Amino acid sequence: MHRIFHPFRSSSQQLGPLEQRLLDGLWARRSATVRELLEDGCQDLAYTTVMTTLDRLFKKGLLTRSEEGRAFRYAPQFSREELQREAAGNAFRQLLDASPASSLPLSFLVDILGERDMQLLDDLRTLVESKRRELGQRELGQRKMRQREMGRSEPGPKETK
Repeated sequence: MHRIFHPFRSSSQQLGPLEQRLLDGLWARRSATVRELLEDGCQDLAYTTVMTTLDRLFKKGLLTRSEEGRAFRYAPQFSREELQREAAGNAFRQLLDASPASSLPLSFLVDILGERDMQLLDDLRTLVESKRRELGQRELGQRKMRQREMGRSEPGPKETK
């Protein structure tokens, strides 16, 4: 089981093993009550333990819940990919903020990708090129908008009759 949140976050925002386990169960089922999770692989846990843990995940903003009779039905607020993306983004931001030279963490990233798989380096290059094109298009659009706004603010030629 891979933990979703990284070690740089405060402990209140990290997922513990039990929270991760229950969130995995909810991703698999899409939604569930405490009883359904207990029947579906959590038989080793007490009802109140599961209920308290789901409530904690709800309060962290990771679950939604709706009343179903006398119980709550819980569902993940985010997909697994969305949470992993957020965790990775926060980890990279903190690494870049912690280093006086932002090229240092980037060089570590390139080294790690190269150790894992050369294809990852190609994937990184593709992502960087795509982001550069996107930023270039955005900058071009902003430049055109500024030019249009400047054209409107200048007085136009006076009409004569």
